[in-house]
Amino acid sequence: MSARLRRIAAAVALAVGVAVAAAGCSLLGGASNVPVATDAPPKGTDGAVDFDGGFIVAGSGDKKVDIWFDAMCPVCGAFEQANGTTLADAVDNGDITLRLHPLTFLDALSNGTGYSTRAAAALTCVAVTDENAVLPFYQALFTDQPEENSDGLTDKELAKRASAAGAGDISACLADSGPYQAWAQQNTKDSQKGPIVVDGKKVLDVIKGTPTVLVNGEQYPGGVSDKKAFTTFLNDH
Repeated sequence: MSARLRRIAAAVALAVGVAVAAAGCSLLGGASNVPVATDAPPKGTDGAVDFDGGFIVAGSGDKKVDIWFDAMCPVCGAFEQANGTTLADAVDNGDITLRLHPLTFLDALSNGTGYSTRAAAALTCVAVTDENAVLPFYQALFTDQPEENSDGLTDKELAKRASAAGAGDISACLADSGPYQAWAQQNTKDSQKGPIVVDGKKVLDVIKGTPTVLVNGEQYPGGVSDKKAFTTFLNDH
């Protein structure tokens, strides 16, 4: 087994293990090196963000695709690498609405920098600034993706990627992103309390790991790197 495959397998086990643990006690604040946001999470909607629904939107198609992800999760990176173009084409063609649910499971694996939370806040900054830049920036988070147990990208690097994605300068937003960080961390807590409700219907008890992918409320059961299986599932639901 290659080193990358070993990392992905370990991340799957970690994501599931964290999910189980967080169901009993919150991961947030559970380790001394995990920064905990103390601001009040925003409510309502702003730009492409539905704060109450817990997601960020790209596209406007009738078919709904929901992805719960962590920016540091290598399995999420593998899913994006295999299926990102398929999803982007479906967004561009007006076939789907992509709803991104940023989570912060892996904050404890970024050497105290809270990278998962900061990346989620950066995506939120982009989404309230320019909805057209949401998908390009989401994709950029998985380009040369930081590995677990690294510091992750700095805020300056996140801002640079946001600008390259067409969002303009989000530096000021990142400097004052406490409410967005709190929102992402609250989403993570809520994902463990359950139930997971999509469009008024319960679809899952809790989120057991990332990525969790639903198409029109039905969970994709296949391999994260199986492009053919995901494309078939996307087309059939």
